[in-house]
Amino acid sequence: MAHIIPQLTDALGKIEAQDIIEFEVLNPDLYSSYNGNIFTIEGEEYIFRGYKSWLDLAQLLQCKMLTPKVLKDHTICIRFQKLNNDSSFHKTITNKEEKYGQNSIFSQIHKNEESSFIYYYLQALKNVKLDTRLRILNLGVNSGDEFEAILSLSKNISNLELVGIDYCPSAINKAKVMFTEYKNISFYTHDINDLESLDIGKFDLIISIGTLQSSNLEFNPLLMSIVQNQLKQDGAMILGFPNCRWIDGEMIYGAKVKNYAFSEMGLLYKDVIFSKKYLQQKKYRVTITGKDYIFLTATSICK
Repeated sequence: MAHIIPQLTDALGKIEAQDIIEFEVLNPDLYSSYNGNIFTIEGEEYIFRGYKSWLDLAQLLQCKMLTPKVLKDHTICIRFQKLNNDSSFHKTITNKEEKYGQNSIFSQIHKNEESSFIYYYLQALKNVKLDTRLRILNLGVNSGDEFEAILSLSKNISNLELVGIDYCPSAINKAKVMFTEYKNISFYTHDINDLESLDIGKFDLIISIGTLQSSNLEFNPLLMSIVQNQLKQDGAMILGFPNCRWIDGEMIYGAKVKNYAFSEMGLLYKDVIFSKKYLQQKKYRVTITGKDYIFLTATSICK
């Protein structure tokens, strides 16, 4: 693989976005093996590499892995399509209120259909004992994806009071339409920096996925303020830290910051560790899980 990566990187540098490169490999379906084991077929040696290895490599090289083609009895054609970085919502130039709005590229993203997101988010909801949390606040709710998962898990939907806050007017309007049948769900277009002026009280569970790390927010003081002013003493929190980028229809693993050409997760983990230490000091039991999104789950141990 150490020889393959430079060759593919060089080949991708010579083609345009959406172009496809193809190469022949051993069919992984033929064997149950760890990557790197050698198999001899008709006098020729082949190195085994599973589909997961090829899929991971496609993502690392910012490609989409297309459906492989069978070439021979024992080989297949792996096909990588180069992604278009210019179609990333991260580069979308709009006013800040509508970067995540109803007509933005971001609105085409459905996190609940990404298995590595929804698996860990559902796990986090179970870990906080969702059915014991009646008042739930979502900060940065956008169009309400996280509420859909809550409604699918809850055994007492009618007893819940869900509140969603976001600064994007069109996203909130979309959420209101999507959840119009639920009278116990409220949405507000509001600045998270000024929650006190809403006078919404305290909550059993506070959720924030990919919002508190926004450049217009000061993470540390904002988190402390939320815990002190909006979270009940015996409440719980679920914080989601993006460890991915969205490019040309694909969720690409690895947080990226300005001035780095590669994924650099120092800022991500700095915020995660601060949150863990602060919440532990406040007598919360904290767990950290996830992959493309890092989920911090905190539950009060106060009696």
